[in-house]
Amino acid sequence: MLPRREFLRHSAAAAGVTLFAKNFASPFFAPPSAADSRIEIILDEPLGSISPNIYGHFVENLSGVIYDGIWVGENSKVPNINGIRKELVDHMRTINPSVVRFPGGCFADSYDWRDGIGPRDKRPRRTNFWASEEAPSSPAAHKYDPNQFGTNEFAQFCKLIGSQPYLAANLRSLPAEAFYHWVEYCNSPAGSTTLADARAAAGYPDPFNVAFWGVGNESWGCGGNFTAQEYAVEFRRYTAWLPVYDRHPLSLIASGPNGDDATWTRGFLEELVRKGKSQVRSVYGFALHHYAWNLSRGRTQDWFEGKGDALKFDPVDWYELLREGQRIESMINNHWQALAENDPDHSIKLVVDEWGPWYKPGSEATPGDLLEQMITLRDAVFSGMTLDIFNRHPEKVTMANCAQLINCLNSLYLAHENNFVVTPVGHVFAMYAAHQGGQAVRSVFNAPAIHYDRDAKSASFWALNGSASLHNKSLVITVVNPSVSDARETQLVLRSAKIKSATATVLTHSDIHAHNTFTQKQAVTPQTKTIAAPQADLTYTFAPASVTKLTLELV
Repeated sequence: MLPRREFLRHSAAAAGVTLFAKNFASPFFAPPSAADSRIEIILDEPLGSISPNIYGHFVENLSGVIYDGIWVGENSKVPNINGIRKELVDHMRTINPSVVRFPGGCFADSYDWRDGIGPRDKRPRRTNFWASEEAPSSPAAHKYDPNQFGTNEFAQFCKLIGSQPYLAANLRSLPAEAFYHWVEYCNSPAGSTTLADARAAAGYPDPFNVAFWGVGNESWGCGGNFTAQEYAVEFRRYTAWLPVYDRHPLSLIASGPNGDDATWTRGFLEELVRKGKSQVRSVYGFALHHYAWNLSRGRTQDWFEGKGDALKFDPVDWYELLREGQRIESMINNHWQALAENDPDHSIKLVVDEWGPWYKPGSEATPGDLLEQMITLRDAVFSGMTLDIFNRHPEKVTMANCAQLINCLNSLYLAHENNFVVTPVGHVFAMYAAHQGGQAVRSVFNAPAIHYDRDAKSASFWALNGSASLHNKSLVITVVNPSVSDARETQLVLRSAKIKSATATVLTHSDIHAHNTFTQKQAVTPQTKTIAAPQADLTYTFAPASVTKLTLELV
């Protein structure tokens, strides 16, 4: 293996891609027989269609996410489209955003949708769920919701960026009738109901046609502190009858477990089907949340003490974060099995509508932005790894929503006033968008494990992993090399296929702490190259600490 610095010095632009035929002479790349790693793409073993909704997003009225991030107001000096930040809209249009979840998160559990409609100058101000967490110097809009951004503005935002809305209903503190009326307000045809007239009076005569509805949020915690059985009763009651217009069915998403708590999954399904096995058909998706937060290496389970730093971390912290994130794959498999006990036909799919790393405060780009954290190369590698996991389970995962879109946790973008920057995670979503709607095919990765010292004890982590999807004659392969120091020379084998042309896009940097800021926006950006490709097997070297997309056009 080449040392990391030497590899990057000889690689083009520190993120160069090299894809060589067997007979290509290079002092840096050996023929396939010398490669210590292998990826086999089995094109005739499809796994299922990758739902575009796996590439979903999440916006909550939490500190700077809505007010400053998305909503700047119609009279703002920041370029906007009817009050919505224009630069955000422009960037999101390039990544084909599929679905956006709103208004939370825990904020949804105290939100009354009726406060956010009608003339904006007459909307009430309410105490934000997160107000007690905000600093005394935080803007008033972060502590007291001005309701300038409500259902109408969110629907407009989704329309501008080309995504579907996903609304989370307040099951904790509003009655079932309020949920019914929210559906009616959003979806009843023009002129059909009083609520349709109210929508039209606000400038939106056509229905929003919202299909995705969360029935509560984290109902095991901030969403009501229910037991699984208690929540199942509430779910049945809230969904016993909801209006459907023009034969557009509603996709109802139940509040699922906290991480790997399979007792919640079993308890919910067991109670749900007390009214009959057919009750499972009322549930479109089962929401699963998982944050990678504990970097204490087993020393504590305390929510605050266990967190690591977003910017100050060593290689062990790098691997520990990835190890925590990797747990989502076993959670997907375990909850899938638990669901099967009462839903053997698997009519219910998994919706991972909150995921990402969660660090301790102090790295935010805008001081005082609650839960905002600086996004580094580590988070890009984490996000690529996670999206690959979803891609490998298309029959199980029907939707996922990264937490959160802007100015909060694993953000694609950071913004403040006139400042705006795309984070490394935003670049990963742009790279991976090519998987949407493709046919996932089986990929087999074999590479020597990474070994590292974990508090004087040996630990290991996988060296290469990824996913592959086929779109007619175009094959997209995404691969993560998590090693902080070693390039990985790899033989890529395609069964029953010949390659006509190839391109490669790589996101990496010589510094694992590298990140984009308002003043250095291009520190971590992907590099794309057209590659001279053979028709048979390839040898490809993955840069250290990298996310790579190969696009192969097949004969």
